[in-house]
Amino acid sequence: MDFVAGCIGGAAGVLVGHPFDTVKVRLQVQSIDKPLYRGTYHCFQSIIRQESVFGLYKGIGSPMMGLTFINAIVFGVQGNAMRMLAHDTPTNQFFAGAAAGAIQCVICCPMELAKTRMQLQGTGEKKSSRKLYKNSLDCLVRIYNREGLRGVNRGMVTTFIRETPGFGVYFLSYDVLTRGLGCEPNDRYMIPKLLFAGGMAGIASWLSTYPVDVIKSRLQADGVGGVHQYSGIADCVRQSVRREGYMVFTRGLTSTLLRAFPVNAATFATVTLILMYARGVEEGPKDCESQPSSL
Repeated sequence: MDFVAGCIGGAAGVLVGHPFDTVKVRLQVQSIDKPLYRGTYHCFQSIIRQESVFGLYKGIGSPMMGLTFINAIVFGVQGNAMRMLAHDTPTNQFFAGAAAGAIQCVICCPMELAKTRMQLQGTGEKKSSRKLYKNSLDCLVRIYNREGLRGVNRGMVTTFIRETPGFGVYFLSYDVLTRGLGCEPNDRYMIPKLLFAGGMAGIASWLSTYPVDVIKSRLQADGVGGVHQYSGIADCVRQSVRREGYMVFTRGLTSTLLRAFPVNAATFATVTLILMYARGVEEGPKDCESQPSSL
């Protein structure tokens, strides 16, 4: 049941948050010498004006396919890890979440590579005269044909560095908040509390690892247009800081946090409610956290 709930929760999260993710990626990778966007609102405005509202949903196919499975893996692995650890404590929630984050990198990294490339395709054009990639799958196939498995897994190390502690903080924060809120299954404010806890857990998770995400996006976008700027993670960090200062690590943070709250509120609330009602309210958890359950 953890896997099914995670899958449905992931789909809900993608629909809510993808436009914010497109803005985040555009801001993270734009040139400092010739910036296209002045900030989050200007980026939203420009994309809609130049590319129509559908420009905000470029590359949604990859996360819609991938994130549903990723969330199924994350919530499934986290649930099984908690059963193995036996004791439901905040520390165990962190370790179970970290394990889930590490395992799902195998799917997350190629998915985000395709998403990033699709989001950058046709920047500033309502109808691209020449599309390099027809869709997310075509994007990955073309990258594989040119660069092999190494190309498809570009950014894997930074993805692992981001996801492992990020998901640990994610589940730890949700656990602490739900324990503090202490809602019961028959609590009239249960759903608002779930939404608040899930949204704040998402914000905490992103804040804990955001600088790594900036580097990951730059590495995965590197090579678009045939020009490679970075030889690796250290070189990307060094060049980015030298040219843009340490504030480069906050590029796109506003749109990320605006996205994090509704996406994770929708995801966690959906997962928790599905798990709760699948077992029956009378067997529901004492507080609003999603207790793991086997299929």
